[in-house]
Amino acid sequence: MKQLSNITNGLPHASEAINDGRTAWENLTTSAHNARYQHREKERLCPYSIRRMDASKSETDSFTIDVPCGLIVGSSMTLIGTPGVLSGNFWIDLVGTALPGESEKPTVLQYNVRLNGDKITKDPVIVQNTFTANNGWGVEDRCPSTNSNNATEGTSNFSLANKSYYRALHTTNATSSTVDDLERCNAMVGREGRDIMNSKHHTAAKKHGEPSTYFPFKQGYLAIATLRVGSEGIHMTVDGKHITSFAYRAGLEPWLVTEVRISGDFKLVSAIASGLPTSEDLENSNIEMLKSSPIPAGKDVDLLIGIFSTANNFKRRMVIRRTWMQYDAVRQGAVAVRFFVGLHTNLMVNEELWNEARTYGDIQTSAVSAKYVMKTDDDAFVRVDEIRSTIKQLNVSNGLLYGRINSDSSPHRNPESKWYISQEEWPKEKYPPWAHGPGYVVSQDIAREINTWYKASQLKMFKLEDVAMGIWVNDLKKDGLPVKYETDTRINTDGCNDGYIVAHYQEPRDMLCLWEKLLRTHQAQCCHTD
Repeated sequence: MKQLSNITNGLPHASEAINDGRTAWENLTTSAHNARYQHREKERLCPYSIRRMDASKSETDSFTIDVPCGLIVGSSMTLIGTPGVLSGNFWIDLVGTALPGESEKPTVLQYNVRLNGDKITKDPVIVQNTFTANNGWGVEDRCPSTNSNNATEGTSNFSLANKSYYRALHTTNATSSTVDDLERCNAMVGREGRDIMNSKHHTAAKKHGEPSTYFPFKQGYLAIATLRVGSEGIHMTVDGKHITSFAYRAGLEPWLVTEVRISGDFKLVSAIASGLPTSEDLENSNIEMLKSSPIPAGKDVDLLIGIFSTANNFKRRMVIRRTWMQYDAVRQGAVAVRFFVGLHTNLMVNEELWNEARTYGDIQTSAVSAKYVMKTDDDAFVRVDEIRSTIKQLNVSNGLLYGRINSDSSPHRNPESKWYISQEEWPKEKYPPWAHGPGYVVSQDIAREINTWYKASQLKMFKLEDVAMGIWVNDLKKDGLPVKYETDTRINTDGCNDGYIVAHYQEPRDMLCLWEKLLRTHQAQCCHTD
């Protein structure tokens, strides 16, 4: 921690984050050595689902469900209830852990249903937004939209006083019409169409002489609404129909969420959170097969594959152990595969992680020496044999950056973007060449030099790790190192194409399917498991 704190210039709130990490580690080590914790070792700390069938509101006029271990891709929250007849306006807040340097908890998403409209429109509208103490409310996503890019300045249900609004709308993250290939706002919302002519809401509206435009919620009518966590954002379905999608914003990820609040004029009948992160039972019959062998001291492995993983992504790590970590080269020790996991803000998650690390021996805590180092993510499927074969064919032992190289990219300047970079962080218009994060390889000399810079507190930190590697490699090139950039289009950065050597954005069910196909056909064929 001390070493890291010396090189955090340029990283927003880095010192606060390091202090939070130090506190999390101290709490975990205390818990791990506590006799009471040892006795409850087999207890499931992170439940798969939470059900609240008696969903009456509290004195604060809101209903709250605690989410003990955060949310992950595939998590969902289903609410069954009826908008009231008084106003019918209600909102759902996904509230997170306080961010470094902030005392007030952030709102990862506020889903605000305004059945009687607002200052911008008199028609029913759904408004989605985020909040942090430092930046206030962000840019609203409105459904139906009031302009071409579906974004307006934030107003939320709170007072307009002391609000800070984001202005720039210049990147795909803010203006794309889809999230996870789903519409940000279903085109039916706010319009009359033949496909809704016989709907219950439409028929009721006709009887009362009301406008017959479609809107998913209606005062006095029961609705079943589900918020689902996707790879790129959060999606809402109502009565089985997709309604909205909201892209994640910078620093506001689903793993941060600690509670869900339902407020306003909404009679809630029940609430069910499911698909929550939980580790598997450790009494698996094949647990020995899933354990990783220790790396002998003083021995260089051919290839070290480091997998970046969020602490509560238990199932992603487990499915990797069951699939591509079973390659012979991995089982025999020529290739070492290790997870690199940061501690969570939640002690229960960290306790589960501690058990997992002790059980499987593949969560890395010490240095490893390897001829080549590969970085990937826990939602990427890696064909280890093809990666090794390609590196051997390249026959480049020094100055190698191999991956899907991007040689012409610019920083995202929109503060709403997940990949936002300010002028202070990177003042230039272009990045140097870099390799996309789902899968890139560097040779040992590059890894050693970066480690030397780190130990000497000379490493220039940058919050996008794949771009950071490109910046460091470029600095080495300026210092005289002959750099060999090798690009490979078989590294899929946005899904899966047949013939892949790395497939990104793969759910656990996809990983199992890809592995089964490889074993059965020996062909890199993609799966369509939806």
